[in-house]
Amino acid sequence: MANQLCIVLDFGGQYNQLIARRVRECGVYCEIRRFDTPLEEIRALNPTGIIFTGGPNSVYDSASPHIAKEYFDLGIPTLGICYGCQLMAYTLGGTVESCERSEYGKIDVTRTADSLLFTDVPAESTVWMSHTDFVSRLPEGFHTTAHSADCPCAAFEYPERKLYAVQFHPEVTHSVFGRQILRNFLFNVCGFTGDWVMDDFIADTVASLREQIGDKKVVLGLSGGVDSSVAAALLSKAVGKQLTCVFVDHGLMRKDEGDFVEETFTKLFDMQFIRVNCQQHFLEQLKGVSDPEQKRKIIGTEFYHVFWDKIRETGADGFFAQGTIYPDRIESGKGNQAGEGSTDVIKTHHNMVKMPDDIQFAGTIEPLKDLFKDEVRAVGEKLGIPRELVWRQPFPGPGLGVRIIGEITAEKIRILQEADAVFRDEIAKSGIESELRQFFAVLPDVRTVGVMGDHRTYDHLIAIRAVTTDDFMTADWARIPYDVLARVSNRLCNEVAHVNRVVYDITSKPPGTVEWE
Repeated sequence: MANQLCIVLDFGGQYNQLIARRVRECGVYCEIRRFDTPLEEIRALNPTGIIFTGGPNSVYDSASPHIAKEYFDLGIPTLGICYGCQLMAYTLGGTVESCERSEYGKIDVTRTADSLLFTDVPAESTVWMSHTDFVSRLPEGFHTTAHSADCPCAAFEYPERKLYAVQFHPEVTHSVFGRQILRNFLFNVCGFTGDWVMDDFIADTVASLREQIGDKKVVLGLSGGVDSSVAAALLSKAVGKQLTCVFVDHGLMRKDEGDFVEETFTKLFDMQFIRVNCQQHFLEQLKGVSDPEQKRKIIGTEFYHVFWDKIRETGADGFFAQGTIYPDRIESGKGNQAGEGSTDVIKTHHNMVKMPDDIQFAGTIEPLKDLFKDEVRAVGEKLGIPRELVWRQPFPGPGLGVRIIGEITAEKIRILQEADAVFRDEIAKSGIESELRQFFAVLPDVRTVGVMGDHRTYDHLIAIRAVTTDDFMTADWARIPYDVLARVSNRLCNEVAHVNRVVYDITSKPPGTVEWE
């Protein structure tokens, strides 16, 4: 590996990927490994630093994830966060107990000693806590560097052994100086140089792809989403017309989106582009189906069939490429050491395609397999992909099929496409688009009475949805100004045929989800 490496050892914490992303934002290459990764494998990877994540367990429970004491004898600078903090203390002979008063949310901590970890951090700062256990007695050689009102060991360290620990979560935005603390660990403690640069990634990846592919052909399934689009652009830069992109347009995309994808990749990039228009086929398969899970299954199955039938026509000569990104491949560290309840199997993902038995490529290429989504977007911008595609909002694999409640018809698709386009246009004009993480229109299977002119109408209701969120694990409904909502409603009822009522979804997640189906 050309870059210095930081390993995030995952103990089942919900922020494991966020920690790795924060490390990479500092220009440091980072990979996530399960807590039970063998010591020999860690040593072979030769990391410059290690971070232990949080987790939902109690270290004094024998069924919880544990590690060998020898991990701390590697001489590698290590930072323990939350459960990782408690694990460090417990493994090295300290005591961890249940709190009399748990700490959740924003908590003020006070620094009590000088520390490389707290360089340029005020003596008092606000952090994000989430724990029911705490370190009540430190192991020999450690000393406390910060405390809160209810946590006597909010941070502690053994600087001679380069072992550091914090009870709070520096990776979340609620920890005001959290990123500075992570930077201090990476650069002041570990000695990283910050050699993870996107320009270097592009140059190295293009060179590697050319060497791997040689004069063979490459086939990529292009969905029009961010991941497959950036993978296509990278491969185009590497091998040009040796690349064939197959774009299956199932007719369930947003208004004019299929045309935009085709125009982008045929005009800006050197490649072979095949578009398969098959809306009618999908409508026939979906006729009479209203159950959301059944719709998802049909759309996914038929997409698979259409795509591979086209590959059979064009031939499976050469390599097959996928837009797999790093979070698609990460194995979770949840569960106990025996494996009970653990999630060893990598999650099923639409970017990780199972190939039919009768199709045999020379191999599979995943040029983005080591990148997080924000890094994929950065690569896309540097490769010249239009911003509206690079920063495309999350869009469900079944497309509008799960934003049309009930049976899907050509007329319903047209109505929703038009309504969604109006909503997106008004949000763009309002200047608040950057404040929203996701916004879209939904067509519920509801008709309502209305009046247009002197005539009674009985037409469709459109629901609009907009949320703000940092990570989509939770989300809050967006406070769109009333005047913007009024313009949206007015335009939807006047410009979209067969719409006579508009409602705004003000449900947060939880209890709701972002999507309706």
